Amino acid sequence: MSSIRFLCQRCNQALKLSCSSESGVFPAASALTSGQAEPRDTQEPCTTREVTDAEEPQDGASSPPLPGDGCVSSYSASIFTLLGKLGPMRMLSSIQKAAGDIFDIISGQEDVDHPLCEECTDSLLEQLDFQLALTEGERQNYQRCLESGELETSEKEVEALRAELRDLELQEARLAQELEDADSNRARAAADLEAAQAETAELGQQERQCSRDCSALEYQQLELLDQLGHLENQLQYARVQLDRLEEINCFNATFEVWVEGPLGVINNFRLGCLPTVPVSWNEINAAWGQAALLLLALANTVGLEFQRYRLMPCGNHSYLKSLTDDRMELPLFCHGGQDVFFDNKFDRAMVAFLDLMQQFKEEAEKGESGLCLPYGIQVENGLMEDTGGLRKCYSIRTHLNTQELWTKALKFMLINFKWSLTWVASRYHQK
Repeated sequence: MSSIRFLCQRCNQALKLSCSSESGVFPAASALTSGQAEPRDTQEPCTTREVTDAEEPQDGASSPPLPGDGCVSSYSASIFTLLGKLGPMRMLSSIQKAAGDIFDIISGQEDVDHPLCEECTDSLLEQLDFQLALTEGERQNYQRCLESGELETSEKEVEALRAELRDLELQEARLAQELEDADSNRARAAADLEAAQAETAELGQQERQCSRDCSALEYQQLELLDQLGHLENQLQYARVQLDRLEEINCFNATFEVWVEGPLGVINNFRLGCLPTVPVSWNEINAAWGQAALLLLALANTVGLEFQRYRLMPCGNHSYLKSLTDDRMELPLFCHGGQDVFFDNKFDRAMVAFLDLMQQFKEEAEKGESGLCLPYGIQVENGLMEDTGGLRKCYSIRTHLNTQELWTKALKFMLINFKWSLTWVASRYHQK
């Protein structure tokens, strides 16, 4: 049968218990005579150290074995009372285990852990006596102070303490108000932060939208720059063409007048006919239409409005319309035949054409750079005058006239047109 051995909770020396089976009392544990402590494997606070016989050192043990017959040890200094009855069948190990449980209960209720050896108990008692003496001295000092009135505070100190209390209360109120203000400021700051975050999100969205718009505008700018470059190229080409056109005389390019032997030619149409050089009347009529168009263009250039007649250039069917009689029209064309030189309307139309040409001459002669024609015009007689040495006149009528003389009069008229073209072209170029 194994037995339980207790260790002192201060010096860790093994304790042995002695009991009296006759009186049922439990003697106190005493320290070993050798004073050598048993080695401890584990120790927990407020827990009794129990060592079995198997844990005792085998060689050179300084502690004597515990008695198994329940006699009282001569080393015991205190007596412990067993709880319950020690019956004949009760073993010492169960008694020792009950003692260990009692030590654990006592250690849990007090500041000192149990069990203790005799020496540790005496040392503990000495410390408690010393603490008790100190406490008693302090109590006596306090008592004397109370009796002498040294602890009584004066009225001034009371007032000072009350004033300090009021200051502390005011400071507490002020701090409470500051705390409330801080809470309200924190709430406002939280609201402002939330608004700022919302505004930041909105600004971020606006920034992304602006970035997209900027990209679209940059793309549009590139397209516009491309279009601008294309338009600048077109403008440059138009300027080059304009410069070329400005160098071109529109009258000379539109109307070409020259002399081909005895015949005058306008835009490749011969005006007049000879027995040796037959010309169809369709060609002569077309030449008269070109001459009418040229005279109208010259008049419009100088700002001339004709009197008595109005030119109506209609190709090979051109005519003159009277301004005084709307029903009268003078044809500048002829259908041919044996009596062509006896057609009075055709002759009157050619004489009226000379009248209009004379009006242009008079208008063009005004100013410093007036027009000077090489051949004169006699409108009343319908004659073209050669202002050269012989000063001969040639009728533009076909009645009582020959083809040679009529053709020569038409030739002089076209030469006057050639000079008029040159004058108007130079004047137009200057403008």
